[in-house]
Amino acid sequence: MPEAVPARDTPTLYVLLPDRSRQSVRISETPFFMGRGGETGNHLQLSDPRISRQCAAITSEMGQYFVEDRGHRGGIFVNGKKVDRYALADGDKVTFGIENSYEIIFRASSETVPSIQSMLTRIGSISSVEAPSSGLGRLNLLLEATSLLHSDVPLDAALSTMLDHAIAMTNADRGILLEGSGSGSLTVRAARSSGGKAVPANGLNPSQTALNQALERRSAVITEDLNQADFALQAAQSIVAQSLRAVVAIPLIARVGPTKSEAGPRPGRILGALYLDSRRPTAFSKLDRQILDALAVEAASILDNAHLVEQERQRQRLEQEINIAREIQQALIPHGFRDFPYFAVTGIHTPCHAVGGDYFDVFPLGDDRTAILVADVSGKGIGAALLTTMLQGALSAMSLGTDPARVLNHINRFLCEHSEVGRYATMFFGILDPSGQLQFINAGHPSPLILRRGEVSELINEGSFPIGLIPEAEFVTKEAVLEPGDTLSLFSDGVTEAMDANEQLFGVSRLMEALSGQHHTPLDQLQKQVLASIENFTKGADQTDDITLLLVRYRPAERGE
Repeated sequence: MPEAVPARDTPTLYVLLPDRSRQSVRISETPFFMGRGGETGNHLQLSDPRISRQCAAITSEMGQYFVEDRGHRGGIFVNGKKVDRYALADGDKVTFGIENSYEIIFRASSETVPSIQSMLTRIGSISSVEAPSSGLGRLNLLLEATSLLHSDVPLDAALSTMLDHAIAMTNADRGILLEGSGSGSLTVRAARSSGGKAVPANGLNPSQTALNQALERRSAVITEDLNQADFALQAAQSIVAQSLRAVVAIPLIARVGPTKSEAGPRPGRILGALYLDSRRPTAFSKLDRQILDALAVEAASILDNAHLVEQERQRQRLEQEINIAREIQQALIPHGFRDFPYFAVTGIHTPCHAVGGDYFDVFPLGDDRTAILVADVSGKGIGAALLTTMLQGALSAMSLGTDPARVLNHINRFLCEHSEVGRYATMFFGILDPSGQLQFINAGHPSPLILRRGEVSELINEGSFPIGLIPEAEFVTKEAVLEPGDTLSLFSDGVTEAMDANEQLFGVSRLMEALSGQHHTPLDQLQKQVLASIENFTKGADQTDDITLLLVRYRPAERGE
């Protein structure tokens, strides 16, 4: 029977859909099931055919939530690490081992300091000596500040108003919100003085001693009177120079829950610090401290969420740029070949990422000869795609009559002279004429296979250097002769190095077996058969490299035609 989850502890799943829209789902009971479709009782239905029907579940034990793999073929990942069962912490990201699919952010509701609601109870216990109206006024300021932080007001304006409220609640002279950077340094995000006035960042000199103590201890440093504080604070140069008498420094820490092996919460990363000071002794009551702690937690949460929003915006910008790169790359790769009088051709390129480092091309050279090539740039992603586009443009210029060996030698020297590019490419470049004469240059690429009268053999039996790797490399043209009906199979190493679940390679021998005896098979069908052989071998394992296959069948025209 499902376990009911108390409403006050109900966590939420923030779901990023493949189309980049968003939704949120509360975990109202456990086990909470996730998977494709609703016929298996899934509470969260994931509309992706690659996700298993019984995919994952979230369970609860002693107040701790766990995500469990319930049989998803691609595995369940938390923060990029594959797991079978994992204790979820606030902010953990759950994914399913496939690209462009669902991403799920787990948000807990555990409290590490008194909540705003608990302050309503605490305010009722304020003694008459402590001026109830003052306490209620402070609570009202706190509620106003936190409501601003969670509103649609621009972040900097909300943080400035929050500082104004903190100054008013504590009778401080000024307040500063400092934001942490990746290097560990703090930069001023907002600064205010009493009366709601902005303070120029270049005129600030907050006590580094107090801030360092707060960050090192990961707890608040609050002094009611610096004359009674520890010597380090009393002697701090900025405190002496500015005649400060009271200082508050509270670290803003991201909340993180426990892992499987931990009894308590893990230390969260430092997001920044809330700093207040005054030139007169400020009597911080116990309620003041609790209010400041609660306000600091709210500010930390907002800063953390602001970072997530900025990361999401950067991700969307990068995704948009990648989509543009993919569209350009796909537009440059041939889709449907023109008719050639003396050969038939078909090809396919399947990148393992949005953009790839493989490409192929077939283009006439203007003198009744045709260029045929396959290239593979080292690495993957946008960097590899940029270099493939450059190579494609340079090689296509040979349609104007340039010698291929001269062009490849020039490209090799160019890339080696610009070693900061950090890329090289393997390539097979061939020129086929109507008589079956094939002039070719092989630059470190896997040898093409020839299917001749049902038998398969390799065209090349010696190695060579890739382009852009060895400055002294010299590429020379070699020759072969195709017979009528011969099929030339050009491919990238993503074909032969495709791996199954046991990390076994598909290999050249399996490719030769897939081609063997298929000399009468139409090229489109032969291409499908080869790809099916690869898919059957890998059995759904992730594609780890670009797959490119180009099939060319020599068919000279009959005499007299």
